[in-house]
Order: sequence, then structure tokens, then C-alpha cells
Amino acid sequence: MQRERILIVEDEPAVARGLEYALKAEGYKVFWAKSGAEALELTRREQPDLITLDIRLPDLSGYDVCRALRSQNHRQPILMLTAKDEELDKVLGLELGADDYMVKPYGLRELVSRIRALLRRAYGDLAAPSEDEIQRFEGLEIDLTRLEVRLDGAAVDLTPTEFRLLRYLSARQNVPVSRSSLVEAVWGYESDVNSDRTVDVHIRHLRQKIESDPAKPTRIVTVRGIGYKFQGQ
Repeated sequence: MQRERILIVEDEPAVARGLEYALKAEGYKVFWAKSGAEALELTRREQPDLITLDIRLPDLSGYDVCRALRSQNHRQPILMLTAKDEELDKVLGLELGADDYMVKPYGLRELVSRIRALLRRAYGDLAAPSEDEIQRFEGLEIDLTRLEVRLDGAAVDLTPTEFRLLRYLSARQNVPVSRSSLVEAVWGYESDVNSDRTVDVHIRHLRQKIESDPAKPTRIVTVRGIGYKFQGQ
């Protein structure tokens, strides 16, 4: 069985080695980038299954790296790590395409658990196909076997988190779903970031990709006081 591959992007050797040791002990194959430029090159060359990305790097910031990875259509989960404990920083990471966020200092056991959960949800239990292999909603196709989305026949580039979010909502079409239910089902734990904001940012990204007018959504609509619902058309 092929080991899952994890890229650590961290310029502090002691921190990186500690995380590398813990991940290797769990059976993962680990790569280490000491700078943003090296992270982009290693991602291109090694195609890791998950990236832990420190914000403070000697060349590019973690935000710049995250933005560049998503613009290059790298879809693997990104877990951002930083010493800053400010809501603005956390939200910025999510806005740029990160899947989750942890604040230093963190416990290695908690971080490894978070990584395991992100991998499981990206490639494991929620990625498994259901009975209906392709869901179709007036121009929107959700392929549960290939984990792909097409809009009017054209491929839509979603991150694993965005795909799981869309899949969960579409499986409950026309039924309001609370933000807390989405966090539990899609992330599988309480994120460091305010959970309402986490969901709202990812919903906004999803709308930008599948709605004809994201400002006036018709597929994923807000249910005031509750959360969201997917409107089958």
C-alpha cells in the first residue's frame, strides 16, 4: 500500500524535525521545504497528498505560497500553521484556499490527528462513492466516482474540502443544513477558526465556482438563522 506523502513547509529546523519524526512514526512519507520557493518546487515535483504550511518563511509568506499553489491548480489539503492568534490572519488563510488552520504552539499529537482527519476526508470515507455515481442538477454534474464536478460540460476545479462541502449539501437538496452540522460532517472536528466563518468562506468560494452570479446564488442559498441549503433545479 502506498504511503501518503506529506510536505512540511517550515524554516525552523527543530520544529520541522519534530513534526517529521512524528509523521514518519505514523507511517507517512515526509518531505521538508525550508522556504516558499522550495515548497512550490517540491509540490510540483513530488505531488504530496497534504501540505502543512507555516506562515512565516524567509522568502515568500505562507499566504503567497498558498495563493500560488491554488492558482496552479494544486488541490491537496493545506493546513496552515502560525504563531499569530488573530482572527484576521486565520480568515486570510482560508480566503486564499487553505483547508484548515492551527496556531502555534500546538501539540504534536493534536496536529497529527488533524492531519489524519484531513487526509481521511480528502481521500477516504467522504471521498467514497455512494449508490448514485453521478448527481445531475441542470448543468451541474457531481461525479462521485472520479471526485469531479462539471458545469455545463466544463470541469470545475474544486479543492477536496469544497468537493466534500458540495457533496454533503447536494445529497440533502432543499433541506436546510446548519453550519455546525457542516463543520462536523466536512471537517470532522472543531476548527481553530471560528466555525461560522470557516463555513462561510468555503461557501463563498464554492459559489464563485458553480453559480452564474455568486452575488445572487440560486444553487447554494442562505437560510437565515440556520445555515445553507442546496436547491435542486
